[in-house]
Amino acid sequence: MWLGVLVATTVALHHMSPEFEEHFLRRRSTNIHELSRNPVRVLVASAMWIESGHWVPYALLYTVFHAPAERWLGTARWLAVCALAHVLASLISEGALLEAIRRGMAPHSAVNTLDIGVSYALAGVMAVLTYRIAAPWRYVYLPVVLAVFGLPLAAGPTFTDLGHVVAVLIGLACYPLVRGRGKAWNPKETPGVPRG
Repeated sequence: MWLGVLVATTVALHHMSPEFEEHFLRRRSTNIHELSRNPVRVLVASAMWIESGHWVPYALLYTVFHAPAERWLGTARWLAVCALAHVLASLISEGALLEAIRRGMAPHSAVNTLDIGVSYALAGVMAVLTYRIAAPWRYVYLPVVLAVFGLPLAAGPTFTDLGHVVAVLIGLACYPLVRGRGKAWNPKETPGVPRG
């Protein structure tokens, strides 16, 4: 359903003028200005839009990461991971940006920066899937996830890069939600064929 909403909102964006689109998305952004006015509204609304206007990559990412996570965890637990990663990473990254503004390390105009999308939720889900993969494969998977989100932060940190790393850490901290959800998946085992 979430992917369906993203497709519908992307189609709606393509029918807006560029000027109106920017104004429209900024009102749904989890930037400092909007968070200080109506945090619940923007935290929900920002997860229903994608800035790039291209939903096809998200369809692929949902298929590869979100669908297996929801099937494994169940809808409620999967949604809890998504919500925790999205909300906490948004608040922490915007808090760090606010501190940077106060210290003069970022311009005051950054309070109105555009920050929408589902990437924090995706990062959290990618991280929690570490617990779904059996050893030794998880010890390959986890460093790849950490590199994908950690290298941009190390190269030239932005508040969004910080948010992605925070979301990964939140996903890893969701271990209590995965206990008792079945044994880890092992790519060497063929489903339905007992090992010898």
